[in-house]
Amino acid sequence: MLDLGNGFSGFSVADVPAAREFYGDVLGLDAEEQDGMLWLHLSGGRDVLVYPKGDAHSPASYTVLNFPVDDVPAAVAELRGRGVVFERYEGTPVQTDEDGVFRGGGPLIAWFTDPSGNVLSVIEGS
Repeated sequence: MLDLGNGFSGFSVADVPAAREFYGDVLGLDAEEQDGMLWLHLSGGRDVLVYPKGDAHSPASYTVLNFPVDDVPAAVAELRGRGVVFERYEGTPVQTDEDGVFRGGGPLIAWFTDPSGNVLSVIEGS
Protein backbone atom coordinates (compact mmCIF):
# COMPACT_ATOMS: atom_id res chain seq x y z
CA MET A 1 0.00 0.00 0.00
CA LEU A 2 1.22 3.51 -0.76
CA ASP A 3 2.11 5.41 2.43
CA LEU A 4 2.36 9.17 1.87
CA GLY A 5 2.35 10.02 5.59
CA ASN A 6 6.10 10.48 5.88
CA GLY A 7 6.53 13.43 3.51
CA PHE A 8 9.07 16.18 4.00
CA SER A 9 9.80 19.51 2.38
CA GLY A 10 12.96 20.64 0.68
CA PHE A 11 14.58 23.53 -1.11
CA SER A 12 17.79 24.18 -3.01
CA VAL A 13 20.96 26.09 -2.18
CA ALA A 14 23.98 27.09 -4.19
CA ASP A 15 26.49 25.66 -1.68
CA VAL A 16 25.75 22.87 0.81
CA PRO A 17 28.79 23.47 3.09
CA ALA A 18 27.88 27.17 3.40
CA ALA A 19 24.29 26.15 4.17
CA ARG A 20 25.48 23.66 6.81
CA GLU A 21 27.54 26.37 8.49
CA PHE A 22 24.65 28.85 8.44
CA TYR A 23 21.88 26.49 9.55
CA GLY A 24 24.03 24.53 12.00
CA ASP A 25 26.51 27.04 13.41
CA VAL A 26 24.67 30.37 13.06
CA LEU A 27 21.06 29.30 13.61
CA GLY A 28 21.92 26.38 15.90
CA LEU A 29 19.84 23.77 14.08
CA ASP A 30 20.69 20.08 13.95
CA ALA A 31 22.14 20.04 10.42
CA GLU A 32 23.57 16.82 8.99
CA GLU A 33 25.37 16.48 5.65
CA GLN A 34 24.60 13.21 3.92
CA ASP A 35 25.34 12.14 0.34
CA GLY A 36 26.12 15.71 -0.74
CA MET A 37 22.87 17.07 0.70
CA LEU A 38 21.90 18.61 4.01
CA TRP A 39 19.19 17.43 6.37
CA LEU A 40 17.77 19.91 8.86
CA HIS A 41 16.30 18.01 11.80
CA LEU A 42 13.66 20.29 13.32
CA SER A 43 11.74 19.81 16.55
CA GLY A 44 8.83 17.42 16.51
CA GLY A 45 10.67 14.98 14.27
CA ARG A 46 10.28 17.12 11.17
CA ASP A 47 13.08 17.05 8.62
CA VAL A 48 13.82 19.39 5.72
CA LEU A 49 16.04 18.40 2.81
CA VAL A 50 18.43 21.06 1.52
CA TYR A 51 19.88 20.01 -1.82
CA PRO A 52 22.57 21.52 -4.06
CA LYS A 53 21.88 23.23 -7.37
CA GLY A 54 25.16 25.14 -7.65
CA ASP A 55 25.10 27.85 -10.30
CA ALA A 56 21.59 26.75 -11.35
CA HIS A 57 20.20 27.78 -7.93
CA SER A 58 17.62 30.57 -7.89
CA PRO A 59 16.59 31.77 -4.43
CA ALA A 60 12.98 31.17 -3.53
CA SER A 61 10.88 34.31 -3.86
CA TYR A 62 8.79 33.26 -0.87
CA THR A 63 9.50 32.20 2.71
CA VAL A 64 10.82 28.62 2.69
CA LEU A 65 11.05 28.19 6.48
CA ASN A 66 9.28 29.96 9.34
CA PHE A 67 10.64 29.62 12.86
CA PRO A 68 7.96 30.27 15.51
CA VAL A 69 9.30 32.13 18.55
CA ASP A 70 7.68 33.60 21.65
CA ASP A 71 9.41 36.99 21.31
CA VAL A 72 10.25 38.18 17.79
CA PRO A 73 12.22 41.33 18.82
CA ALA A 74 14.34 39.23 21.23
CA ALA A 75 14.94 36.59 18.54
CA VAL A 76 15.94 39.32 16.06
CA ALA A 77 18.40 40.77 18.59
CA GLU A 78 19.92 37.36 19.32
CA LEU A 79 20.25 36.44 15.65
CA ARG A 80 21.73 39.86 14.83
CA GLY A 81 24.36 39.10 17.46
CA ARG A 82 25.20 35.97 15.48
CA GLY A 83 25.61 38.00 12.28
CA VAL A 84 22.17 37.52 10.70
CA VAL A 85 20.99 40.49 8.63
CA PHE A 86 17.26 41.19 8.55
CA GLU A 87 15.44 42.28 5.41
CA ARG A 88 13.30 45.32 4.71
CA TYR A 89 11.47 44.74 1.47
CA GLU A 90 10.56 47.52 -0.94
CA GLY A 91 6.86 48.19 -0.78
CA THR A 92 6.51 46.73 2.71
CA PRO A 93 4.28 49.05 4.70
CA VAL A 94 5.80 51.49 7.18
CA GLN A 95 4.72 49.13 9.95
CA THR A 96 8.12 47.44 9.57
CA ASP A 97 10.24 48.91 12.36
CA GLU A 98 13.94 49.82 12.30
CA ASP A 99 14.86 46.26 13.35
CA GLY A 100 12.97 44.77 10.40
CA VAL A 101 10.05 43.49 12.51
CA PHE A 102 6.77 43.77 10.60
CA ARG A 103 4.10 45.19 12.90
CA GLY A 104 1.34 45.77 10.35
CA GLY A 105 -1.28 43.33 11.61
CA GLY A 106 -1.21 39.63 12.27
CA PRO A 107 1.69 38.03 14.11
CA LEU A 108 4.99 39.86 14.43
CA ILE A 109 7.42 38.59 11.80
CA ALA A 110 10.95 39.41 10.63
CA TRP A 111 12.57 38.05 7.46
CA PHE A 112 16.17 37.13 6.71
CA THR A 113 17.97 35.06 4.09
CA ASP A 114 20.35 32.13 4.06
CA PRO A 115 23.70 32.34 2.17
CA SER A 116 21.90 31.27 -1.04
CA GLY A 117 19.28 34.01 -0.75
CA ASN A 118 16.37 31.80 0.36
CA VAL A 119 13.91 33.68 2.58
CA LEU A 120 13.41 32.58 6.20
CA SER A 121 11.52 34.18 9.07
CA VAL A 122 11.08 34.31 12.79
CA ILE A 123 7.39 34.62 13.49
CA GLU A 124 5.41 35.10 16.67
CA GLY A 125 3.73 31.90 17.77
CA SER A 126 4.38 28.39 18.92
